[in-house]
Amino acid sequence: MDCVFCSIVAGETPADVVLETDDLLAFLDRRPVFKGHVLLVPKAHHVTLPDLPAELRDPFLAAAQRLATAVVEGLGAQGSFVAMNNTVSQSVPHLHCHVVPRTKGDGLRGFFWPRHRYADGEPAAYAERLRAAL
Repeated sequence: MDCVFCSIVAGETPADVVLETDDLLAFLDRRPVFKGHVLLVPKAHHVTLPDLPAELRDPFLAAAQRLATAVVEGLGAQGSFVAMNNTVSQSVPHLHCHVVPRTKGDGLRGFFWPRHRYADGEPAAYAERLRAAL
């Protein structure tokens, strides 16, 4: 299977990990909408939310909830945007939940997701701030 998220879970592709449990992994998006944008994935390969086994539903949502709190407490965001795509607009065919820090007037409108870039060294610093908030 050629899945970049499975490769990250396996430790074959580097990522700035924010949260890890036995079943879940959260890491910074390489092309963030805003800095601190986190992707939460199940470690096992499941393509869409309907494919997620029942025993992972609560832990998955609980982790998304913790991450939504962490972007506020750890990054000073005013809130968050939490979203998932199923098949359509799903750039990686592995279930993932976006947790994006938001502030009023940040320019995000509707479903147009502008992307930003990190400066050298910034991803590690953002990941550390989020881990500390968790």
